[in-house]
Amino acid sequence: MKTLILKNLVPFAVIVMGISGAFVTTSMQSNSEINAPRTGYILDENDDCDVQINCSDTPGAICTSAGEQAFGKNAQGNCNVVLYTEP
Repeated sequence: MKTLILKNLVPFAVIVMGISGAFVTTSMQSNSEINAPRTGYILDENDDCDVQINCSDTPGAICTSAGEQAFGKNAQGNCNVVLYTEP
């Protein structure tokens, strides 16, 4: 009787562990993409991207340095992307 129950539960346990491992792996990969650091730039008096600081894409407090807001560069190279402080 015990071997019959064991024979029926082992395949079920293997399937459950496989599915769980797939979900854990997927969530770890997407989490690392979300928290990717970004370089922020402080605009100088000529509105050029001048000083580089570390910022993040993850929403939160606005990324600043010495009271100046830092911006990220868009695809055209303009500094107008809002960035946030690193978590």
